[in-house]
Amino acid sequence: MIVEDDAELRSLTASLLEDEQLDTIECESAEAALAVMLIGGREVVMIFADVRLRGVMDGIDLARELKMRWPYLSVVLTSGHPREHIGDLPPGVGYMPKPWQPLNLLIAAEEALASAH
Repeated sequence: MIVEDDAELRSLTASLLEDEQLDTIECESAEAALAVMLIGGREVVMIFADVRLRGVMDGIDLARELKMRWPYLSVVLTSGHPREHIGDLPPGVGYMPKPWQPLNLLIAAEEALASAH
C-alpha cells in the first residue's frame, strides 16, 4: 500500500511496483489507509507512507497505529526532510529518505513479501 498525498508521486510509485508484478493499493491519506486496513487489509504485506500527510494523522501516527494493530506488518516511512527533523519512529518501522532510489523501494517490497510467507 502506498500512502502519499502527492497524486503524481503516488501514481509513479504504484507504477514502479506494478511493473514488477506487485499489486498496489493507493491511498492519499493516513485515514484512508487505516480504513482500508480495518476493512480488509489482510492481503497487505507492506505500507510505504510519506511522513507528512494532509489530514489529522501523519505518517508517524499511521505507522504507530498499524504496528499496534498488526505488529508483523512491514511499514516504511519516507520523507524529504532530514531524518533528525522527523522525530522518533515507532519500533520496527523503516525509513527511506527522499529522493529514494527505485531499487531500494523494490528491495523493501520484496523483503516484505518474503517475510509475509
